[in-house]
Amino acid sequence: MSSASPNSLFGMGNPLLDISAVVDKDFLDKYTLKPNDQILAEDKHKALFEELVKKFKVEYHAGGATQNSIKIAQWMIQEPHNVGTFFGCIGKDKFGGILKQKSEEAHIDARYYEQDEEPTGTCAACITGDNRSLVANLAAANCYKKDKHLDLEENWKLVEKAKVYYIAGFFLTVSLESILKVAKNASENNKLFCLNLSAPFICQFFKDNLMQVMPYVDVLFGNETEAVEFAEAQDFETKDIKEIAKKAQALPKDNTKRQRIVVFTQGKDDTVMAMSDKIETFPVLKIDPKDIVDTNGAGDAFVGGFLSELVQEKPLDQCVKAAHYAANVIIRRAGCTFPEKPDFNCPSA
Repeated sequence: MSSASPNSLFGMGNPLLDISAVVDKDFLDKYTLKPNDQILAEDKHKALFEELVKKFKVEYHAGGATQNSIKIAQWMIQEPHNVGTFFGCIGKDKFGGILKQKSEEAHIDARYYEQDEEPTGTCAACITGDNRSLVANLAAANCYKKDKHLDLEENWKLVEKAKVYYIAGFFLTVSLESILKVAKNASENNKLFCLNLSAPFICQFFKDNLMQVMPYVDVLFGNETEAVEFAEAQDFETKDIKEIAKKAQALPKDNTKRQRIVVFTQGKDDTVMAMSDKIETFPVLKIDPKDIVDTNGAGDAFVGGFLSELVQEKPLDQCVKAAHYAANVIIRRAGCTFPEKPDFNCPSA
């Protein structure tokens, strides 16, 4: 049994049902999809989701960045179940039902805000050979409401029960007020609040929202592309990842009892971690390129591995080791999926 207790890790974000299938070129052409791409669904893609389910053999996985990370953390921890709590918005429909079932199977305590104005958010993964074309339709995920869900007493109690909080930057486009309520509460109670830059467009077009949350961020995650975009938006005048990490680490912080930690991944290159007094680099696990099936879930898996140790109060280098292990497992498989049990030997700290 791990030292983590139920509901000690809290995540909030955009729950999406990943629907993946091996398709043919005609299907891609019909919906003008590139073989290897990530896009947000437009009107012309509306029928794609139903057709995918009718025509091809599909697999369903609970997805969305934050939910993926919470699931990976739970998988790494194994026992007890429900260490991870997850909040997000779904529709009252078939796909919403599947999401609920899948989160139960992953042993996370998902408390969804259910509404019937928008259908459950989905992400179609259209696979041809080694390529996968992703089409995300946020739909219900975009409808999360603080007053309708987060503020409810039984839900807020779960927030207060947590020790570590994680929200992907994608949620900054949905409910800034929900993020701020959780972040301020973490800061006031000297708990750990973690945020991911998530995408270059977040750093660029939602930088005001991002910087409203930044003073409460104890652990900031991002990859090298997001780091460079963040630096540009903040006028850091450098493209050097270590320098950017240092400058992000030194941004104003509300809770001075904890120094901010900044963790930037760089694909196959070393992971960079900035703390108050030093910068450390950690080599990632070697992998033969031909064993890489799908790098799409790597970032979510990295965070999930990191959080699994953080919530057990393990040292930071141990958190990075677990992060690298989880990412290494995930990139060998299609989608953000994992074997039944992890094979991660964690020296007891």
